[in-house]
This record gives sequence, structure tokens and C-alpha cells, in this order.
Amino acid sequence: MSGSMSKKVFSVCATCSVRCPIEVDVENGAIKHIWGNPHLLGGRYLCPRGTAQKATQADTERVRHPMIRDGERGSGKWRKASWEEALDYVADKLKNIIEHHGGESIVFGDRGGPFNDLHRAFIKALGSPNYFNQHATCSNSVHNAHNAMAGQRRNTVAYDYKNCNYSILYSRNILESIGTKEAKDFIDALERGMKFTYTDVRWTYTAAKADRFFTLRPGTDYAFNLALINVIVGEKLYDAEFVNTWVLGMKELTSFIEPYTPEWAERETGIPAKQIIAVAHELSDAKPAVILHQGWMTARDGNDYYLRRSIYILYGLLGAYEAPGGLLFNKNETHCGFKPLRKFVNMPPKVEKKRFDGIGWKYKHLTADYGCGQMLPHAILNEDPYPVKAFICYRFDPLAAYPDPEAFKKGLEKLDLLVSVDINYSQIGMVSDVILPEAMHLERTDPVIVKGGPKPALWLRRQAVEPKYDSKPKWWIIKQLAERLGVGQYFPYNDIDELIAWQLQDMGFKLSDFDEKGFIELSPKQILFDRKTGLGAGFKTPSKKLEFVSSMLEENGIPSFPPYETPGSPPEGHFRLITGKIAVHTQGTTLNNKYLNEIQSENKMWMNTAEAARLGIKNDDLVEVSGEGVVQTAKAALSEYIHPEVVYTLHGYGRDVPLQTRSYKKGLRDNVYMKGLLTMTVGGNCPVAECFVRIKKA
Repeated sequence: MSGSMSKKVFSVCATCSVRCPIEVDVENGAIKHIWGNPHLLGGRYLCPRGTAQKATQADTERVRHPMIRDGERGSGKWRKASWEEALDYVADKLKNIIEHHGGESIVFGDRGGPFNDLHRAFIKALGSPNYFNQHATCSNSVHNAHNAMAGQRRNTVAYDYKNCNYSILYSRNILESIGTKEAKDFIDALERGMKFTYTDVRWTYTAAKADRFFTLRPGTDYAFNLALINVIVGEKLYDAEFVNTWVLGMKELTSFIEPYTPEWAERETGIPAKQIIAVAHELSDAKPAVILHQGWMTARDGNDYYLRRSIYILYGLLGAYEAPGGLLFNKNETHCGFKPLRKFVNMPPKVEKKRFDGIGWKYKHLTADYGCGQMLPHAILNEDPYPVKAFICYRFDPLAAYPDPEAFKKGLEKLDLLVSVDINYSQIGMVSDVILPEAMHLERTDPVIVKGGPKPALWLRRQAVEPKYDSKPKWWIIKQLAERLGVGQYFPYNDIDELIAWQLQDMGFKLSDFDEKGFIELSPKQILFDRKTGLGAGFKTPSKKLEFVSSMLEENGIPSFPPYETPGSPPEGHFRLITGKIAVHTQGTTLNNKYLNEIQSENKMWMNTAEAARLGIKNDDLVEVSGEGVVQTAKAALSEYIHPEVVYTLHGYGRDVPLQTRSYKKGLRDNVYMKGLLTMTVGGNCPVAECFVRIKKA
């Protein structure tokens, strides 16, 4: 087209928790197409969610301007406000709360991830320790298990699929619930000859590619692992040099594991003992180039923490830490000889207050980096350990993510102030006092992050087009609130260019260094610690070793090796409700996207073919799903390869947000059945799979 103006902008997607690097084609100020960044991905591939964000950017059903509640909470009555009025309203409320109850009475919650520096700095500047994210319903048990054993969370290590010879995926549906690069690396590894075993309660497309697929009785992955450990230890198939150098607690493990034989595990899991023995030998033959994928959305049951520990024990036995094809420690800018990237969270003074969720004083073995948001309603309603009066919720919907949303909502109703900062309308937004519209990721530049890995780099999410409607970037929103609350000095910038210059000052880089590829490479090659002498730099435990017997657990009265507990079967006439994800949607957050909604607008209820026949249910029949006083309907989808105790559905549907018309009450809402599950387990996760429902033909 004559006279048209076009450009390419490198950025970082924000549609899901993977945050893929992207390349945005812009023509005449509008988004033409979104690709993967070929400089980082090795190609321009991207998942459906990322490419469909063109529709979100143009969507008229986004939050278009600041809104202040004009009626009872949840009434859906709003009035349009200017930014000045809305920010003054929030700041005045927060000032009053701080004056009467202290800064600790304010809580900040988000989705988690690397782009939360400003969030943590803001809540800290207000004198509160109370930051948390969604991980209580996602990965808390994994993070906390690895933290107690290795002194680092799950996301401080990376999977080296490019060199892996053997993998086990624990319900990690890697080819349907996708991270773009991870899925591509996995497919490449299969084509190269990598073998893998897949365990799940149901068949998936990932299972179709597996060399071995085991349909497990729900909750018995741990028994499977204990039997693998029994064989590897009993037959001395482990990496003796690695274990002798870097592992503490081998003697205790050897004693503990003795009764958990493959024959015992066969009775628990349904997997033949011979198959378990075969997998143990395959792992040993492939060591140390093995990957045991922890899975996503791992908040399942009360035993989940010990399942995750058993996976890291297998990594240790097989010597897979810092081995090509195994588990590699992420490196940062300091490992490359640079001074640290400046962080805003380091600016405000340390907060010497108890956390609302008990982490650090009641639950000393849990990391405060993610928190336990399931305890928020309890803290609000019981003023335990003190009154909680305000909650700022940033692009996160606890009423969709957490179990028992009615119980969560009951707590929120007692707050003096509830603020939602979001791009889209949400269920928590509908009961908030104020909704502040954030510019979406294609419309804003965010602070620089360090993307850790064997080859660390600096990444930048960069604005591609002008903000739609009256929305603002978060750096501006936080700065404006900080100034009103008298803590603006902790945010030393007036615009995004100044912010990034401040971050990069000690490293010697500048904003224009991101222009060519969208990132700054900090090391031309992989950095690996010496496996014989240098792994103390990776293991951050007091012993500088991998602690099978965890000093952190033992010091807090928690056993490293409690006896195995058999998971219960569903009550008579019930099924265990399991939920999950697909490549087309990010939980419920993308359901109103015009393109993605057309592909998958509703969820179905998957169940075992024989169980369905017993109940007179055929494929695509409408079924009634009941439990805990809740009754909903969905279409049935039948499979021989789903465990007979289980029914399965996609998470996030049935959204009760009338301002999002495409997704309004479409499909079945899963978390309303999970009553009583806003609880604390040893791993800090909600036991969302301890939920049972009845199914009958509607």
C-alpha cells in the first residue's frame, strides 16, 4: 500500500505464564501479525494464544477506562472516572487504612513471574510484607520441595531437552498445554531419538507420542516414584560418584525405601511391577541425561509435596544436576561478570512484620516468594494475625483460580478497599471497589528482566502500538500511587526511558541495545558449574549439597520421609474431578478473546467409557454434574483411556462476568465444586484434586 508505515517490534508475550519472546508486525499504527522472536526461538513459531492477542488489543469488551463502584459490591453498577479521581480515591483509602491499621493490613496479589519487581517494591514501600501470587493453586509444592532440598525454587533450574536421552512426564501434557519453545525442543528431542514415559490419569496427545504410557490411579504417582527409587537404590543403579559428593541423607533414604517395592507399587498404581523395573533400568542407562518433568498446575492433593521431593531425589540419584541433557542451574548476570541489574524491590527499607499467611513465622519451611493466597479469606475474616483491610489485585483472578470462590468472596466482602488492575474484566473485578485499566502487553514497555538460564540474557517487553482506550502501563500507575502515598522516592523515574536507564546503569547497557534482537545476550556460550567441585554454587542449602534429609524440614519438625499414605477412592457413586489446560486458552483469561472463543467456547466432561455406559451416558450426551450443593451441566466426552475413578474438564470456564459477553456463563465452572479446599498443606498448595462429584444423564 502506497505511503504505508510499517515496523517490527521485538517484545515479550504476557498471555500466559511462559512469556515467550515475540516479534510484532505493525502497519500504520495497528498490529498486523504477531510471531515468535526468531533470534531466541530459532523460528517464528508461536502458540494460538500469543498470536490471537491482536484481537484482545482491539477488543471493545476490555476495561476501557477507570471505574468506581456505584452500588453494592457485586451489583455490577459502575461509574466512569478519570485517572486522577480513581487514583485519588485509592490513595486516600490506603492512607486511612495505613494510619489506623498499619501498612501490613494491605495485601498485593498477582499472577507471579519475572515482571513483578515493581509490585513487590510498592507493597514493601507501604510497610507491608504481604505479596503473594497464584502458585498455591499451581506450583507451590514444587517450589517449596526444591527449596528445602536444594535451597532454590523450581524456576532456578532449566530442562536441557536438546541433549536429553530419557524423560518422564508426570501429567505434563507438554504438547497440548504448551510453552512454545519447550514443546518445540521436546519434539526435536523425540526426532533425535529421546525416549519417554508418560504418566497421567487420562490419555492426551502427549501420551500418544510416549514409549510407555501409564494410566495411574489418581494420587499414586508418588508410589510409582518410590518403587523406581527402590530399584535404583537396591540394585545400585545410581550415580555413586555424584551421590557420594553432592547428596546428604543416602543412608536414611536407603532405610526408608526398603518396603516400597515394584510389587507393592503395582497394587497401588495399577502399573505392572515388571514395567516399573524396566523404567528404572532405562533411567539408569540414560543417566545423567534424564529429565523428570515436574508438571504444571501441580496443586493436587495433600501428598503432592512428597511426590515433588521424590522427583528431585531421582534427579540426585541419577546425577542429572548440571549434566548435559539433565537439569541445569540457571545463571544470572553476575555469573557473566556483570554487576546486578538494579531492582526497585531493594529500594524501600526491610519490613519487620509477620505475613498474613503465616509464612516465615508459622510455616518456616515455605518460601515467601510466592505466598499462600488461600489464607487471605481466613486472615480477613478472623483478623489473624492482624486486621487485613485492603487487597490490590493485579491481573489475577482468585475467584477463578482458587477453590471455593464463594468462601474467598466472603472474605473479600469484609475489606475496606478492593482494587483490581487489569486489561480484561474478571470475577474479582466485578466485586472490586475500583478497576484500573492497564495497557495490554502490546501497548506498553515494562521494566527489564534478567532471563536466567545456562545462557542468561536481558529481556525487554516493548511497546508496539499506542494504548487503546484510557488505559495506562503499570509503571505509570504504581508511580502515581506512590507519589500520592508519600513513597515516590523509591521509584526514581518520570517515564519509562528513565526507569530503564536506572535499571541498567550499573551494567553499562542502554535501551537502544535491545533494538537489534529484542534482548541482550550476557554470555556467548552456556555457563556450567564444575560437577566435581562447583555445584555448591547451585545448591543453596546450609550444607551446599542436595539434602535428601532436609535440614529445613527437620528443624521445623517436619519429616523428610513420612510413611506413604494410600490416596482415598471417591465415595460411592462419585468421581474425582480433575481439571487441566489446553493450547488454545490460558485458563479463563482468554475465553473472551474473539478468535480463541470461536475455537473452544465451552468445556466438556470427560469420563471413562465403561463408567459412562453403566450410567447410560453416550458421547455428547448432556450430563448433570453435582456436588457440594452445586449442579451444572456439560456435554460428555468418552474415552477408554481415562481412569474409571476420574472425570476431567478444562479449567476456567463458566465465567460469571456479564461485561464479557462471548464467555459469559459458557461451559462448566470447576472451582465451585471445590468447597473446603482453601487449606494449607505441607507444600503450601491447595489440594484441588480432593474434589468429588456425581455424574448422571441430564
